[in-house]
Parts: sequence; C-alpha cells; structure tokens
Amino acid sequence: MSVIEYRGRLHGVAAATGTSSKRHRLDSLVMESRDRLANLAVFGAAAVVWILVGLVVTTRDPRVDSGAGFLGAGLIGLAVGLTTIPLFWLSVFARHRRIAYRGDWMRAVRRGAWVTVVVAVLVVLRLQNLFQPQVALFILAMVFVAEATLSVER
Repeated sequence: MSVIEYRGRLHGVAAATGTSSKRHRLDSLVMESRDRLANLAVFGAAAVVWILVGLVVTTRDPRVDSGAGFLGAGLIGLAVGLTTIPLFWLSVFARHRRIAYRGDWMRAVRRGAWVTVVVAVLVVLRLQNLFQPQVALFILAMVFVAEATLSVER
C-alpha cells in the first residue's frame, strides 16, 4: 500500500478508485499527534500560569510587597512566552506547507524564551518607573538581531 493509498483511506477518500486529491500526496500534510499533543500541552501550561498571574495580580500589591512585583513580572513573562511557543511553531508549520522539520520545536521554544525575557524585563522596568520607549526599542532590536543570527537556515 503506497502513502497515497494509506492517506486516502485514512481521510475517507477511496484509494481504489484513484480519487485521492492533490493535497494527500505528501506523507506529512497532516499534523502528527505528537505535535498536536505538544501544542495542547504547552497551551495547557500557559493556561495554568495565566491563572497564577491572576492570583498574584488580584491578591498581592507590588507597592506594599516588593517581591510581588518581581514575581508578577516573572509570571507574566512566563505566561506570555508559553502562549507564544505553539504560535511560533504553528506559523512555521503553516509557512512550510504543513511539514514539520527537525529543529522547528527548538526554534519555537527559543523564540518563546526570548518573549519571556523581554516581557519580564519590560514589566520590571515599568514597575521601577524606569521604562522608556527608547530602552524598549533597543531591547527589541537586540533580540531581533540575536534571533536572526541564531535562526539562519543552513
């Protein structure tokens, strides 16, 4: 049984009649279950961290407790970073015509880590009344240069 026949049967297309469509010619056109589960797991972890962010924001005051501001900044950065990891992976998956290449997950995790650090730093700068748009643009420019250097496809 060829890949086309297998995919045709899997998706309800009659392989015996030769009616498999053009989109079922590649083996990797359907997202694998491990990638789907990884996306759902990271989104689930992000949901848990967002709940923790809600608890910290509603129960602790950063003006009274100085540690609450840093805890909140770290949690907000982690929540945003975890939320963006699957989005980065899915955007690359779509750009590669629904084919997952080796290293796509590591690249998505690295970009999510960048987002985590940038968001946490910007929140801390805001809490300390040190935030300036020029500093934020400089941080973003440095991250873009570093990521462009690290993600060059060889």
